[in-house]
Amino acid sequence: MRRLLSALAVTTVLVTGFPALTWAQNGFTLFSGIKRENELPLRLDFGGQANGWDRYILRIPAQKMKLAVGQFAITYPDYYKGTFDPKGIEVRVKGKKVPLSEVKWDKEGRLINIFPQDPVPAGSKVELVLSNVQNPSFGGVYYFNCQVLSPGDVPLLRYVGSWIISIN
Repeated sequence: MRRLLSALAVTTVLVTGFPALTWAQNGFTLFSGIKRENELPLRLDFGGQANGWDRYILRIPAQKMKLAVGQFAITYPDYYKGTFDPKGIEVRVKGKKVPLSEVKWDKEGRLINIFPQDPVPAGSKVELVLSNVQNPSFGGVYYFNCQVLSPGDVPLLRYVGSWIISIN
């Protein structure tokens, strides 16, 4: 009977613990000011430590990719004092790296523009990978916004959603 209760207790801890870890890793937030349907999942590979080096994996779910995309634009707040390496930025579609024609980082405008060589197809699961990121010196919560431009579309960026990045 003791073994059965012990096994049950361990199983309960494991089953209830894994969903919490999964949600935390994907950027689940209780109160953010952003509507739940506009919050995009993300992962910080090296823990989001202040003044540390990191890799941001910013995800766009397939259901958010309603049209083909010829440009991704990431904006971030003026109080984010980290740095980016444009050469360390890549786009992955369904896990495969996509060739890029250009990546522009406008420091003053707080904007990263990413141009794939060929449009990313609608309905694709996309990851925008920002490697060699120097996190800000001070921790905080930063809202990174994603906008896209579709080929042949009116040249206006469309809002896709926001990533909520927490630096410790």
